[in-house]
Amino acid sequence: MTADGIDLDRVPRHIACVMDGNGRWARARGLARTEGHAAGEEAMFDAVEGALEVGVKCLTMFAFSTENWRRPPDEVRYLMNFNERILSGHRDDLHSKGVRIRFAGRRDWRVPKRILRHMDDSMSLTAKNRRMTLTICFNYGGQAEIVDAVRSIVAEGIEARKIDEKTIHSRLYWPDLPDPDLVVRTSGEFRMSNFLLWQVAYSELYFTDVLWPDFRRDNLFDAIREYQRRERRYGGVKR
Repeated sequence: MTADGIDLDRVPRHIACVMDGNGRWARARGLARTEGHAAGEEAMFDAVEGALEVGVKCLTMFAFSTENWRRPPDEVRYLMNFNERILSGHRDDLHSKGVRIRFAGRRDWRVPKRILRHMDDSMSLTAKNRRMTLTICFNYGGQAEIVDAVRSIVAEGIEARKIDEKTIHSRLYWPDLPDPDLVVRTSGEFRMSNFLLWQVAYSELYFTDVLWPDFRRDNLFDAIREYQRRERRYGGVKR
C-alpha cells in the first residue's frame, strides 16, 4: 500500500466520509446487516491510518445519523453497542498516534448515558493531540446542526440585521474545524444524506462504487489523487 502519485504538499486539509454500503455488503454475503457494520470497523480505521500516512489534518466520519433511529430496534441497539466498542477499543491507540477525537451531534435523551461518558472520556484524553483531528458524527444531522445554531442565535437575542454567515458558522458544533476540502461517499450513491450541509458549500465531492466494508486506504488515496486533479475556484475565475 503506497501513496504513489500524491503530492504531499497539496493533500486536502480536511476529508469527510459518508461510510455507506454496510447493509448491502452483508446482504450480498447472506449475512445480517449487523455483520456489515462490524466489517466496516476495519475499513474505518484503515482509512484513518491512510489519512495519517499522507498528512491529512482533519478526518470526519458519518457514524450514526439523526435518521438512523428509524431503523429496526435490534439494529439501532447493535449500533449503540458497536460504537461503544469502537470508543473503548481504539481510543488508546488513536491517542498514542496523536489523534484528537471529537464528536459532533445532538446529545439528547436517545443516546445512552454510558456512551456519552465514553465520548467525554475520549475527548478529554485526546484533547491536546494535534497530529490529526478525528470527528465522529454521531446522532448527527446537517439540518439539525443548522437548527441548533439558529436556536442559539435566537436565544442570545441577536438582531436579524446583524446575522450573517459568520454568525451561523460560529455556532456550529465545532466552529474551529475547517470546512471539508473533500467529501468521499461510498457505495455508488450520489447524495449528501444530510451530512455537513453548511460546511460542504465548496467541498469537492468524490463518489465511488466501493461498499464501505471493502474501503481501504488505497481507495482514500485514489480520492485524494482525483482531488488534486481538480481546479477549485470558489465561484471565481482563474486568470
